[in-house]
Amino acid sequence: MVDNKLLQDETQRAANYEAVKSTVKTDVAAEIASRADDVRDDSRLANIAGGMREKAVDEVVETHREVERGRAFARVSQVVDYVFCVIYGLLALRLLLALFAARSSAGFVQFIYSVTDPLYAPFRGIVPSPSVEGGYTLALPIVFALIVYGLVHLAINGLLRIFVHRKTEI
Repeated sequence: MVDNKLLQDETQRAANYEAVKSTVKTDVAAEIASRADDVRDDSRLANIAGGMREKAVDEVVETHREVERGRAFARVSQVVDYVFCVIYGLLALRLLLALFAARSSAGFVQFIYSVTDPLYAPFRGIVPSPSVEGGYTLALPIVFALIVYGLVHLAINGLLRIFVHRKTEI
């Protein structure tokens, strides 16, 4: 009976060993498969992340280009604004000099007239300029010129804004 008991214990241990070995083997195989899936998922995620990173960099580069282009057009717009402000100022001075009947023999008056003649020439004689005694004249062609130059100024700035606005895609 002792021999049978020992044989049974040995058989039981061998069976338990095989069961444990089989369980460990199954668990290890499952863990290897899981890690292999993770590696495949990691590589897939790495590809997706790489694509997203590339798209983000492209978008940053494009945004930088847009900002630089906007800055250039803003600078052009500032120059245009400055030029038109000078034109408005000179024409307004000419209007005031005509309105207050400034002596045309004065050096400053001659300077303003000579500088503004090219700006005023296309509008001279469009409408009559009413005068009163003493030489005070409301030079309506200068007023008309100021309005036209204002409209041209608005049109140029509007055109510059068209070039600056970024086209967004959804």
